[in-house]
Amino acid sequence: MDNSRRKFLGTTLTGAALAISLPEIVQAAIAPSGAAPKIRIAENNVILFQGDSITDAGRDKKSMSPNNSGALGHGYALLAAAGLLHAHAAKQPAVYNKGISGNKVHQLAARWEEDCIAIKPNILSILIGVNDYWHTLSGNYDGTIQVYRDDYRKLLDRTMKALPQVKLIIGEPFAVNHVKAVTDDWFPAFDEYRAAAREIADEYHAVFIPYQQVFDEASKKAPASYWTGDGVHTTLAGSQLMAEAWLQAVK
Repeated sequence: MDNSRRKFLGTTLTGAALAISLPEIVQAAIAPSGAAPKIRIAENNVILFQGDSITDAGRDKKSMSPNNSGALGHGYALLAAAGLLHAHAAKQPAVYNKGISGNKVHQLAARWEEDCIAIKPNILSILIGVNDYWHTLSGNYDGTIQVYRDDYRKLLDRTMKALPQVKLIIGEPFAVNHVKAVTDDWFPAFDEYRAAAREIADEYHAVFIPYQQVFDEASKKAPASYWTGDGVHTTLAGSQLMAEAWLQAVK
């Protein structure tokens, strides 16, 4: 067998092994916290993804229609929506993505009436927090962990008042260390934001997705840079990893 053929087969087999192991990676990360509750998809449910650039993922903000690949971006929200729409075709869910790059919690609040309340989601998935910490490092934002907690609770109180039946999914903000933007300087301060998100998820009876643990576990299978390009924004493999974790939250 020539070297090029051997290299091709080796690369292909490695890729296949990683793909096969994605569900196992997610299970290994989620299992320590026990059997997580799941949200049941009902007929004609409206599902809304909200957050920052990780959720935004270059979506077409001019498109208002649900289940549109351009409007869903090219990240985890698109991949999770594809899996959801495939698995629940008979129930005809409508999936929206309203993430906006750079957002912190207070910026979600500023556009919440139009980008959440007016959509009237049955299921609301929020991933927010990395910018609430990251932007403090540049000196362009003076928020604190307490501001993050307070802003998040106010946002959810407002949401539950307007949409008392909405089911919540809260994603853990994550940062993969030693990949470009993320260094040891992030920790342990950033861990407080992760803990706050979990605490808030418990308070509001939300399903919690432990993305940090998912990426930590994935980094045992392939280099951290395989899953994220800068420690925060995901590669295609990282987006699929997040989608797998998100789909574990619904049934």
